[in-house]
Amino acid sequence: MTRLLRYTLLLVLLALAVIGALIYSLTWRPDARETLPISCSGQPPTLMPGQAMKVMTWNVQYLAGKRYVFWNDQAQGDDEAPTREDMAFSLDEVARVIRDEQPDVVLLQELDDGAKASDYQNQLKLLQERVADLYPCSVSAFDWKADFVPDRHIFGSVGRQLATLSRYRIEHAERLQLPVEPSNFISRQFQPKNALLAATLPLSDGSQLTVFNTHLDRASQSDDTLQAQVTAVAKVLDKYESRGTPWVIGGDFNLLPLGQYRRLPAEQRTPYSADSALHLLWDKYPMIPTNNEASGIDRARWLTHYPNDPGLNGPDRTVDYLFYSAKIKRIQATVRQDDTLRISDHLPVIARFLLPAAP
Repeated sequence: MTRLLRYTLLLVLLALAVIGALIYSLTWRPDARETLPISCSGQPPTLMPGQAMKVMTWNVQYLAGKRYVFWNDQAQGDDEAPTREDMAFSLDEVARVIRDEQPDVVLLQELDDGAKASDYQNQLKLLQERVADLYPCSVSAFDWKADFVPDRHIFGSVGRQLATLSRYRIEHAERLQLPVEPSNFISRQFQPKNALLAATLPLSDGSQLTVFNTHLDRASQSDDTLQAQVTAVAKVLDKYESRGTPWVIGGDFNLLPLGQYRRLPAEQRTPYSADSALHLLWDKYPMIPTNNEASGIDRARWLTHYPNDPGLNGPDRTVDYLFYSAKIKRIQATVRQDDTLRISDHLPVIARFLLPAAP
């Protein structure tokens, strides 16, 4: 080997090492299971056996509002970031709806923290300032985080969180990593890392309730990521059910209920499968909305997603749900649609449950 070739090889290896170190320093590698810090102020109350509990789940779309068609939307628009004015409007509106509904537990998806596209706002902190009197306890977990993403549409930091707000005391919280989209090693470092945010709420008789918050991968027919994620979620829920711990899970599942696939126009079906992976959950556990509600005569009342698409003039599909343990009883449920269509591309799903009575 000539001296020139040796030097060239050495320089290539050195460059690869530098690039690898740079990628490592800019990206985030969460553990499979992580205990999370809990924020609680004052003396929050403890849940009582047999009491009613109201839960809301809502993907707030990093407070971007509805005046855009973003580059990563299904309609593939040109917009890359909302204005500060639009984010301020959406923040006030999210706070208004939460204060009006006053759920006991709020499950939020897509709150940004330190992301270039949302002007580096800590959106959870901004929201907490508006509802602190209602929710003394909170916990959050990132599901997308990197100091720099080289994609031309981002070309900066990302930071997106799940957040759970609670009127009642939270005694433990964990982040549980879900399967990620298959890709090469370098791309995998920059992509979202979907997760379960598990918050354990104690009851006064010494038992517990676990509330899960999640946002699954975007629907795509090109891989089995969503199937793997739903399978992983089902395994976690099965474990809690088998040991007798009541639970509720809410979030943006990015999957359709039974019957909706064929009701969508052909161009809107593209990311979905006719056989929804969500059946792995609805076959075992009660779902809100039920398949009958989401595809029945009053199905328009249960639509939760209003895609950013100039060809649509309202919500056209259901992708946000609440599932719950058989030990818990549903009292009532709704999707709040009338005054939420301009806040996010998703609508809040709200339900009241009856917790198990003391033995």
